[in-house]
Amino acid sequence: MHYAKLYADDAGESHWSDIDITLAPRSFAPPAQGIEVSDPEPARQMMFLRLRAGWNEPIHPTPVRQKLICLAGSIKVTASDGATREIAKGDVWHMEDKRGKGHHTMVTSDVDFEAVIIQHE
Repeated sequence: MHYAKLYADDAGESHWSDIDITLAPRSFAPPAQGIEVSDPEPARQMMFLRLRAGWNEPIHPTPVRQKLICLAGSIKVTASDGATREIAKGDVWHMEDKRGKGHHTMVTSDVDFEAVIIQHE
């Protein structure tokens, strides 16, 4: 398993990187048998969001460190260094570009983009 991380360097330029998730066998819900699960990450709150088909926004940084999990539709996200990623159903996007130039997002699907946001701060 992995997710796409968008972060800002010291100069404020945003870049993509791929982060592998380490899973280990654990007893998660006894008495059920053990499953493979990652280490927990603290979360402050979560919410659902919808971007309507055709939505296109100006470049901006993320307001907080957060993860987005796509439920439907797709978006194209462009880092300030010009690298792009397509985020579609099942993809996880970790946003950490809280300073600097940020990123540009636009809905690329004919249907609305729907997601869950988990905010870590």
